[in-house]
Amino acid sequence: MAGRGTGRYWALVFAGGLIETVWVVGLKAATTPLGWTLTIGAIAVNFALLMRAIRFLPVGSVYAVFCGLGAAASVIAETVWFGEPVQPAKIALIALLIIGVAGLKLVTPLAPAPDVEKTP
Repeated sequence: MAGRGTGRYWALVFAGGLIETVWVVGLKAATTPLGWTLTIGAIAVNFALLMRAIRFLPVGSVYAVFCGLGAAASVIAETVWFGEPVQPAKIALIALLIIGVAGLKLVTPLAPAPDVEKTP
């Protein structure tokens, strides 16, 4: 069972997973100084969210959820913005990935690092 009060930290992980898509798309699409600035800014925000979340949640679960959401969103983004063909197998595998991510979130308890305060 997930620990009490973990919702806000899981929200950070979820936001980080989506922001990861911004910088991944930026790596492919950025061609101007503004595009590169936005990409680098997204990387900074992305990792700041991840670092905050791992202070209060187990790092293994956070990293798996974070990467899983980012990967799923990136595959969707490449289909929408870069015209990658939609394949039934790819959709099924993304669905499986999202189910696994949701399962990890549901079974992960609150477990801050021993040297970190429990206060947000």
